[in-house]
Amino acid sequence: MKISIIGAGNVGSLTAMRLAQSNIGNILLIDIAKGLALGKSLDLEDARPILKSHYNIDGSEDINKIKDSDIIVITAGLARRPGMTREELLSKNSQILKEISLNIKRLAPEAIVIVVTNPLDLMTYFVLKTTGFSKSKVFGVGISLDASRFANIIARELKVSVNDVEAMVIGAHGEAMLPLSRHTKVSGVSLDKTLSKEDVGLLINKTIGRGAEIVTALGTGSAFFAPSAAIAQIVNAIVQDEKKIIGVCAYLNGEYGLKDICIGVPCSLSKDGIKDIVELDLNKEEGDRFKDSANSISQLIKGLPLG
Repeated sequence: MKISIIGAGNVGSLTAMRLAQSNIGNILLIDIAKGLALGKSLDLEDARPILKSHYNIDGSEDINKIKDSDIIVITAGLARRPGMTREELLSKNSQILKEISLNIKRLAPEAIVIVVTNPLDLMTYFVLKTTGFSKSKVFGVGISLDASRFANIIARELKVSVNDVEAMVIGAHGEAMLPLSRHTKVSGVSLDKTLSKEDVGLLINKTIGRGAEIVTALGTGSAFFAPSAAIAQIVNAIVQDEKKIIGVCAYLNGEYGLKDICIGVPCSLSKDGIKDIVELDLNKEEGDRFKDSANSISQLIKGLPLG
């Protein structure tokens, strides 16, 4: 199993570390910055004797080395700066991902491609259309991270273990995300039945603003510990053929009544990528808000440099 990570910044390098230590395949770290990927791969390799783990990792600025990769994770692109929305990243990151997508199409036509670059939903759609790959083979990391944040914030508020919280988030990865309190459970009980509507609303708003909160606190850069954990969970589910249901940014063609859009929904993941899209039973309010989230993406898709 060959797993290539394009982008050796904080998210990419930490993802490489998590995957290498999982011993699920040969890890390749790629970055255009001369020496960056190589230096980080050598550093990670030096940790093997301490960790008593004989994983294989390499680093390079040569994109041609992704040839015949089984899984490719794209973390390359500009990170959000304080005050910048994900959508503002659209123009610059689409330019970066166009070249990457064409190289993937040329060098690894059978690969499963996992997009991490923001704005996530738009970049996933862009990579899918540029590569021309099957919709089951290209998807993005987004709402699995959002659900983890929602679960953590709930656990802190209720002073319970995060293991007791099953959080559900769908929709766009960003300000238009839709944390679903009715489908979120604490020790098996719906969050709606655990807290007042007002308290639930506060937790939802905190979840929606979590990414921006982290960006503001850091001053430069954005989150990388939780994002890399979300990526590793998805890659492991694919490699182990777990058929585990995880929220990802998937291409919809009729599901949820939506067509020709990439948006966050729960999916069953297998060795072939997305095995099934899980359609939740949404009430009218949830359905309307989900469509609003989708519309926020659709309006921006028109600005992508496709073709």
